[in-house]
Amino acid sequence: MKIVLATRNKNKIREFEALLAEHIEGIKLLSLDDVGILGEIEETGETFQENAMIKARATAASGYLAIADDSGLVVPALGGEPGIRSARYAGCGGSPAERDRANNVLLLKNMTGVKDRYAEFVCCIACAYPGGGGEGDFVVTGRVPGEILCEERGGGGFGYDPLFWYDELGKSFAELTSEEKNKVSHRAVAVMALAEKLKEIKRIRELLC
Repeated sequence: MKIVLATRNKNKIREFEALLAEHIEGIKLLSLDDVGILGEIEETGETFQENAMIKARATAASGYLAIADDSGLVVPALGGEPGIRSARYAGCGGSPAERDRANNVLLLKNMTGVKDRYAEFVCCIACAYPGGGGEGDFVVTGRVPGEILCEERGGGGFGYDPLFWYDELGKSFAELTSEEKNKVSHRAVAVMALAEKLKEIKRIRELLC
């Protein structure tokens, strides 16, 4: 079964395929480039769920079943920030590494003196059918609880990983191995839920063929 993932990032395609392969067989992911979708899809939603569905429905115009994700860090003590602005929290340009650094510096600054350091990584994955009617479209969500550290720990990962303490393994996300992270991350949790839905879709399609 071919599905379009709303991205041009080949590494992201491989990551999703690897995660899905642990739970379901026979899924081939295509990129936006593979199906000829040009330009960027504007994210105008106010939640992860809305932005994921906006991207999925725009991608489903390709004629394929489409999936899209939106994810980020939520800190309740900061009113839910960085939230849907996680990737552009500090509002600076530059390389991904430079943006990550600026975002982490701003997060630490905003957390100065804050005692409640609870946070969640959230990943929402939307799935949309071609045709644009919206019938059958759905969103699954993965959440991972943690705390914001007072300083960065670990050299792996990306984004807010060095500041996100995962108590269950006693490490920051940046200290986790790839194998550990692929089992416990918010994206892994969401992909597991997605795989269960796709199994049913695949089963129905096979029955109809």
